[in-house]
Amino acid sequence: LFDVGGQRSERKKWIHCFEDVTAIIFCVAMSEYDQVLHEDETTNRMHESLKLFDSICNNKWFTDTSIILFLNKKDLFEEKIKKSPLTICFPEYSGRQDYHEASAYIQAQFEAKNKSANKEIYCHMTCATDTTNIQFVFDAVTDVIIANNLRGCGLY
Repeated sequence: LFDVGGQRSERKKWIHCFEDVTAIIFCVAMSEYDQVLHEDETTNRMHESLKLFDSICNNKWFTDTSIILFLNKKDLFEEKIKKSPLTICFPEYSGRQDYHEASAYIQAQFEAKNKSANKEIYCHMTCATDTTNIQFVFDAVTDVIIANNLRGCGLY
């Protein structure tokens, strides 16, 4: 398990090192839809996450790699969406300012980046401080990794 987050300038240094990985866990803080990057105050954090997700999801090194998408900080997002409109990040959004509709819209934005019909994207809404939620998610992730390994051996 590697944390490869960080500033833009660091990303090109690591991406080619992971061509044989079974799965990628990609974490996005849903609650940051109305915030900008520290290093570039003109770039929205959610837009930057979408751009990075697109580049990883459709990268030649990861054509057969499943992606597990964690839309994290759902608790903070659920509170924030009542006060700060999603249109700050997605001007075209016309849904209600509630957790379920807005989070589904964000999930759809990430899933739409996938250009491969063969690539599996498994999405989970998470709250890292909720141990029950995280245990459920990690059990699901373990199932995905085992299934991918069995599939790779021709046993699934």
